[in-house]
Amino acid sequence: FKGYMERQARRDSDKLLREVVADRFEQQWSRVSSLQRDLIAAGDIALVDDLEAAAIKLRAFADRVRRATRGYSGLFDAVKINQEELDQLYQYDAQMLDLAEQVGRAVDNVEASIGGDGLPAAIRNLKSTSQQCIDIFDRREEVVLGGENPQP
Repeated sequence: FKGYMERQARRDSDKLLREVVADRFEQQWSRVSSLQRDLIAAGDIALVDDLEAAAIKLRAFADRVRRATRGYSGLFDAVKINQEELDQLYQYDAQMLDLAEQVGRAVDNVEASIGGDGLPAAIRNLKSTSQQCIDIFDRREEVVLGGENPQP
């Protein structure tokens, strides 16, 4: 019974961490949506689509993180996670928290660049950083599904 309770606590911790990650990315998505409205108001319509690509990636990432398979298998789960894989999942989750900060800095850069010549480059950086989030999450899912155990 004690082992079961420890596993359940790990599952709950994993879920809580993923909720925090998803919430942070949803905050960044909201900021990007606000910046899109600012661009529209400023008449910079040409760059709104580029910014929308980053917003879509951030929203999709937050949704995937929130719905992800729990990081520790229950007794009757179809996908079993061993301790080594669990450690990898925690590394991915920590990396996703770091990425939330990187995305925040990229959004800050876009915001600071509005009205300047550096705005297209700032948006490209945000799109690239957003894609990194998705790529890392894809590798995390490979661990859950018993893939090649890619390193974070």
